[in-house]
Amino acid sequence: MAISGAGGTPGGIGQFLFGFALAVVGGWLLLNQVTVMSGGWMLWGYDSFGLSLIPFILGVGILFFDGKSVIGWLLATAGLLIVIVGVIANMHIYFRPTSLFNTLLMLVLLFGGVGLIARSLRAQA
Repeated sequence: MAISGAGGTPGGIGQFLFGFALAVVGGWLLLNQVTVMSGGWMLWGYDSFGLSLIPFILGVGILFFDGKSVIGWLLATAGLLIVIVGVIANMHIYFRPTSLFNTLLMLVLLFGGVGLIARSLRAQA
């Protein structure tokens, strides 16, 4: 069994590891500048998060009674999808103010690392 480099190609393992480290550091610095807040689930002026749980709770209740119930599985799955989509739809994502130098540093580290990873997957000459 011969040891091959990154992506099964000869060589490139050092480039891959260095690129991976750069991408991880750049990604962490970039994500560290992001603030995520949630908004209210409103329906006709009222908080509607509880309403989104009703299909899920009914589906789980039916599944506890009969684990093979198609309606129970449909309600539980649909309810879970409603909750997940509702959470994502009500998120407000902001990029905190930072200097241009820090932003460029984050982006160069992230995309430079991804570029080195992609380059390491090619066969080395």
